[in-house]
Amino acid sequence: MTASTIRPVRSRRPLRAPAATRSNALPAGAWWVWALGLATAASRTTNPLLLGLLVGVAGYVVAARRTDAPWARSYGAFIRIGLFVVGVRLLFSAVLGSSIPGTHEMFTLPEVPLPDWAQGVRIGGRVTAEQLVFALYDGAKLAALLICVGAANSLANPARLLKSLPGALYEAGVAVVVAMTFAPNMVADVMRLRTARRLRGRPTGGVKAVLQIGLPVLEGALERSIAVAASMDARGYGRTAQIPPAVRHTTNVLTLGGLLGVCAGTYGLLAAQGAVYGLPLLVAGLLAATAGLWLGGARTVRTRYRPDRWGVRAWLVAASGGMVAAAMIWAGGVDAEALHPGVVPLVAPVLPLWPAAAVLIGLLPAVVAPVPPPVGAPTPEESK
Repeated sequence: MTASTIRPVRSRRPLRAPAATRSNALPAGAWWVWALGLATAASRTTNPLLLGLLVGVAGYVVAARRTDAPWARSYGAFIRIGLFVVGVRLLFSAVLGSSIPGTHEMFTLPEVPLPDWAQGVRIGGRVTAEQLVFALYDGAKLAALLICVGAANSLANPARLLKSLPGALYEAGVAVVVAMTFAPNMVADVMRLRTARRLRGRPTGGVKAVLQIGLPVLEGALERSIAVAASMDARGYGRTAQIPPAVRHTTNVLTLGGLLGVCAGTYGLLAAQGAVYGLPLLVAGLLAATAGLWLGGARTVRTRYRPDRWGVRAWLVAASGGMVAAAMIWAGGVDAEALHPGVVPLVAPVLPLWPAAAVLIGLLPAVVAPVPPPVGAPTPEESK
């Protein structure tokens, strides 16, 4: 064998997600579809083990794929809100009572006498372990749903989500995006001003310090509002096209009827007794709303700069959330007892294996989604 026939051995590159850039960053809609799939799964169960697994999956993906943007720091706030919801649910159950019968008495609160017209309502009295566990399960379900939505708020850029909205919802979307971005920017301004005062040796607590910090924060918010208004006016925001009245009325009927159908279908899917008519109503509502939004978009004259493209990775992320939701819905029809552990009699919850394995599909974004830049590096939206 001659030297010319010897081929150099090429090292195989490991199969891993690429670094996030402006061209391959996931669309905001993919993150929201994934998070809503996890939230739908959380709404179908009260098993605290499954709910904790859903929260853990969402938290791991957020820790692996969130950026250093201001909105990415809101996940901790959603966790605190979820814990607050659980505490309030337990407090209400203890103070206002519950219809859950129980034999394991925990303590007794002083009962407030109520008039005759308030029959069936009590304040205080006997508190059992069964009613507290039921309230804990119920509050944990709502907390997990909020945390899953908070994961989408931490991973998705609200400005990029605005570009993906239909033209008929563009004006409402601008208001929602401004509202969503105002709070993170305000928190960042407060932290920046408190750090500056601390470096100058000035106090950061107390009423006087809050008043001195609040004025620059409001001034910065006003300047940002003026800058946004000027940029929107320069880009021709608000221009509309002339459409016939018949098309406008048809658009309103289709959009309103479709949204009502979506609400009724969603309620049917979430309620055990409405699973038969829920899916047809949801599909019909989605078709009608889509047609109405498509017709309504004709009146908005606008173009999209660098529109988001749904690649293979975006579809995988969105599909993983949909698969988790579909598996949990199907599990509710096959083995409802495993998803809703009983409290009378009081038994320990059991982790069902294959629904738990289906929840782990939600970890797919932590593998396929592009890796965000390190802290301090420019974000995909800033890199050209």
